[in-house]
Amino acid sequence: MKKGPIKMKQAEENNMRGKYDFTGGVRGKHYRAMQTGYTVIVHKADGTTVTKDVMPKEGAVVLEPDIRAYFPDSESVNKALRCLVPLLRKKRAAKTKKT
Repeated sequence: MKKGPIKMKQAEENNMRGKYDFTGGVRGKHYRAMQTGYTVIVHKADGTTVTKDVMPKEGAVVLEPDIRAYFPDSESVNKALRCLVPLLRKKRAAKTKKT
């Protein structure tokens, strides 16, 4: 079966094979569940089972996809947050004076 030039071009751009069909897929379907942790069960050929609980590392922060476009790495996130810290200190100081 020959693939048309459009299919081949799309596959090259995506780095995905043309046979994959994600039309019914939902982005982020398991996102919330993954944040709380998950269990991996491996059934070995000898009949034994290995269970591993996987939890996010302490202090791990997960960015939503729309934010990820602006912050490609940890360095850019930390830089932006350091700019906000002085503003937060001023705001908290103002709230404590009123009470």
